[in-house]
Amino acid sequence: MQTTGNTILITGGGSGIGRGLAEAFHVQGNQVIISGRRQSALNEVVAANPGMAAFTVDMADADGIIAFANQVTQAYPALNAVINNAGIMVNEDFVSGNYLATAEATVATNLLGPIRLTAALLPHLLAQPKATVLTVSSGLAFVPMAATPTYSATKAAIHSYSQALRHQLRNTSVEVLEIAPPYVQTFLQGEHQANDPHAIPLADYISETMTLLATTPENGEVLVQRVHPQRFAEQTGKFATMFGFINPA
Repeated sequence: MQTTGNTILITGGGSGIGRGLAEAFHVQGNQVIISGRRQSALNEVVAANPGMAAFTVDMADADGIIAFANQVTQAYPALNAVINNAGIMVNEDFVSGNYLATAEATVATNLLGPIRLTAALLPHLLAQPKATVLTVSSGLAFVPMAATPTYSATKAAIHSYSQALRHQLRNTSVEVLEIAPPYVQTFLQGEHQANDPHAIPLADYISETMTLLATTPENGEVLVQRVHPQRFAEQTGKFATMFGFINPA
């Protein structure tokens, strides 16, 4: 991927991996546009990074996504890249039975959101000389965490969607890349994850990811070393071992 000179939209850019990528691209001279649900979080990022732009959007709102896409492309007609990063991760307890609302919200945000935004932006991106659609899946797309079944399922679906999208767009100006993070120190699941020594520090993850993005990732997948055991668990015959590690009895 060309990592400079872009006009790039990053959803979920108010915190975590989204903010990390936004700031990294900003430093490299890209016009960065971030989005999220919380205006206060977006304002904080923009204030710390003069020149960034921000728009609010709820990635579970189908009509809102269409309006948002139109707003962004009208304000920034040079838009040539989008990172579908926004997502939620909430535990679900099948035994208690009180999980369906969480599952439906997760599907709406994590799966339908990126599909809807990509559909809304694709005509614009196809008209650019060179453009990139980046999806964010997870190591849990390949070895799921039982406590977050729908999150893991949406990320597996994003992986499949990315492969199909890449194939269909192979003869166009739009490149399709998939970013599959491992366990990273963010607030996605709260304070514990942000400070868990078993998670890769956010700064380290962003640095390695940006290095990989500047190359030609194999099979269009941006995989830091820490996620390789999950990504290739099936191929290496270690799925059961990795599943047990992620989901201890």
